[in-house]
Amino acid sequence: MKLDFVKMNGLGNDFVFVNDMDAAIELTDEQVRWLCDRHFGIGGDGVILVRPSQYDDCAAYMHYINSDGSLAEMCGNGVRCFAKYLVDHKMVDVSAGAFIAETKAGKRPLTFTTNEDGLMEQASIDMGEPILVPADVPTAFEANGTYQETPYAHDVALESPWGTFAFTTVSMGNPHAVCFFDDISQAPDAAFTDPANKSLTTFRLNEVGAFFESHPAFPAKANIEFAVVEEDGIHMRVYERGDGETLACGTGACATNTAAALTGRTSRVNDLILSGGTLHIEWLDNNHVRMTGPAQTSFSGTVEL
Repeated sequence: MKLDFVKMNGLGNDFVFVNDMDAAIELTDEQVRWLCDRHFGIGGDGVILVRPSQYDDCAAYMHYINSDGSLAEMCGNGVRCFAKYLVDHKMVDVSAGAFIAETKAGKRPLTFTTNEDGLMEQASIDMGEPILVPADVPTAFEANGTYQETPYAHDVALESPWGTFAFTTVSMGNPHAVCFFDDISQAPDAAFTDPANKSLTTFRLNEVGAFFESHPAFPAKANIEFAVVEEDGIHMRVYERGDGETLACGTGACATNTAAALTGRTSRVNDLILSGGTLHIEWLDNNHVRMTGPAQTSFSGTVEL
């Protein structure tokens, strides 16, 4: 089978896009893993099939598959790239500057800007309302706080081989557990490659993140974020469920912003500074979260499976 593809990325979180508007392509887990392999395949954090939507008011459906072959409910960087794919391929009315995308987590209205060539540069996505009720995230944590009468779990301590870490749980259509280092110098020595120089850079994310991703506290697994609040924004690294560390995570940035505001660490509007760049996140008065950031096309080609 030959596939025409486009390689795209949102702040380095990269994807293999395939036009499947005939809804005729079914990829095996092995094929997805090969496509995402950075040595033998194209390379990417996931594969996104562009499929027709079941809804008349949606331009298309984003079928997102993690690099391990598992199906994901939502991907913030992926949906911005999805928007760019549709805009750049003139699959939507570019002059309108807006459309609705369907995802497995639901409809996502968005607006976008273009350059002089009519290609999308940046998109703002309505990511919907954060899900806070522990059972709905889902997490086994008991609620220990309320937000507008909604129970949620915050700063719940979990043990690990590297020490104790406290998590606040939020779902953005997919589960997230966010750990804030309020004073990273006091974090467990074992969690850093250089205990004398503790920072997000020296943090053992791929070990600690992998441990918590599959922790029994998260029955559907979870995306795991570690964050530090600074004057210029919230700095964070993310271990994505089914992918490992990625340079950026849109839903992770939204969840981290929500968790920071919920716990009184920040206001509701912040720049989220990830390894691949910065996303602007706003938790709006209508309780929806809006994410704004860029998307780029890397290259296109044809591959044979």
